[in-house]
Amino acid sequence: MENLMKLTMGRKEFLRAALLLVGGTLFGITIPRGRARAAVVPLKIYSAAQEGYVMTEKVIRTEKEWQARLTPEQFQVTRKKGTERAFTGKYANHNEKGVYRCVCCETDLFRSETKYESGTGWPSFTAPIARENIRTENDSSWFTKRTEVLCARCDAHLGHVFDDGPKPTGLRYCMNSAALSFAKVERKG
Repeated sequence: MENLMKLTMGRKEFLRAALLLVGGTLFGITIPRGRARAAVVPLKIYSAAQEGYVMTEKVIRTEKEWQARLTPEQFQVTRKKGTERAFTGKYANHNEKGVYRCVCCETDLFRSETKYESGTGWPSFTAPIARENIRTENDSSWFTKRTEVLCARCDAHLGHVFDDGPKPTGLRYCMNSAALSFAKVERKG
């Protein structure tokens, strides 16, 4: 737990939070729900519009704030780790040129050039736009072992990655359309 806290807070913020927790427990002090926020966490991500890496901040919102910003399906998929039904998502058969972004925070995730028809009913990609823009975790739900793909900036659940994809990577990033938005991105120059 301490290592997790150190990832999102500096030493002073960690100590302050620990004191509030201990003080709150001993003296019955409570922090209003949704008010406590982690310290600003800088992130380096790739931006297709700027054609390079940029510095940004981690996006942290309460569950209520996410519900207000997202449709019920987007909320269920991205914040509750849901999965849309196969062949129902709007990007499963989408072939325009551009960039697929996180529906929660607009972080660039995949280029259309890496999208392919996997036959699974979900949009599939061979590689993310940049390793820094996603993160992965082990997922042992549903009695299987899979690798979950999340947005590095806001921790939205995007889908899973499998090792049965085509060359050059051999990977299949199987994403939920409800976790994505699409933008046509014009190249500079």
